[in-house]
Amino acid sequence: MIEQMRGNLNTNLDKCGNNCVGTSGKIEQYIKDNMCRSVLSILNEFDNITLKELNEMKDEVISIKGSVTSSINKCTSLHNDLLQLLEIVQKIGDNKELCLIASIKCKHIIQQALTLLGKSGKVFKVQGKSEYNVRIPSDSVTCDFSGICVLPDGQVLVVDWRKKNVKLLNHQYQVVSHLDVNARPFDICLITPSEVAVTVNASNIHEVRFITVNQGKLVPGRKFQLQHECRGIAHQHGDLFVTSDKEMFKYTLNGKLICRLYEALGYNTGKNHGESILITFILCTGIFLAIVGKGV
Repeated sequence: MIEQMRGNLNTNLDKCGNNCVGTSGKIEQYIKDNMCRSVLSILNEFDNITLKELNEMKDEVISIKGSVTSSINKCTSLHNDLLQLLEIVQKIGDNKELCLIASIKCKHIIQQALTLLGKSGKVFKVQGKSEYNVRIPSDSVTCDFSGICVLPDGQVLVVDWRKKNVKLLNHQYQVVSHLDVNARPFDICLITPSEVAVTVNASNIHEVRFITVNQGKLVPGRKFQLQHECRGIAHQHGDLFVTSDKEMFKYTLNGKLICRLYEALGYNTGKNHGESILITFILCTGIFLAIVGKGV
């Protein structure tokens, strides 16, 4: 704005100079004074607007910070309360009176947690659904899918626990390839745009197997053996997070155990969503516990 104003004023100054040749310098000085006043006016207006916007932004940041801090405190408090109740419930045993009291207390705190999460969570509305038949001729029994993974190109991989295979679906959700794994596959996760990892279990087999999608075909790759059952699986930043019946472990892609991260009583699964990992435990007490890790 300032540069444009200076240009306009200089143009006017040239015009006035051409039209007023031989006159006194009062006209030129008058124009220069007006130019200075205009520029100062613009600068003052700019400073006022900038200061106002900065104050508004500062107030907004303070408000957001206060809201986030309040939510963190409430979540922490409710988490600690539920953890204490969980420990109490596990120690109560068959005492019906104590079970009733704990049940009422749990229900109250869980309702508070649901209310809190409802304020900050997003609501998704189902627009519709479609059903597709993905059975293949060799499927003599009903399919039982325990895991699903979508490739970046839109193809879908499903884990058929009952038929002990992995199926590749095209964009029309038709089976275009399948791979028998000769054991019970439980879960699947994306490793690269064309490679996935699958957890597989049998009486003496506990493995993570890698499968590559190559020109519409499923090609078996490397695998590594685990010393525990493997159910849920998620991948993040070159590490694998594998869950057993009650524990969560961190492995390298080569199968080297890094550490055991968590233990809970119940069965579980794991998924990676963008930059986060979601591990869910369905506890023996019927409580749903979700552990979310980011950048771990």
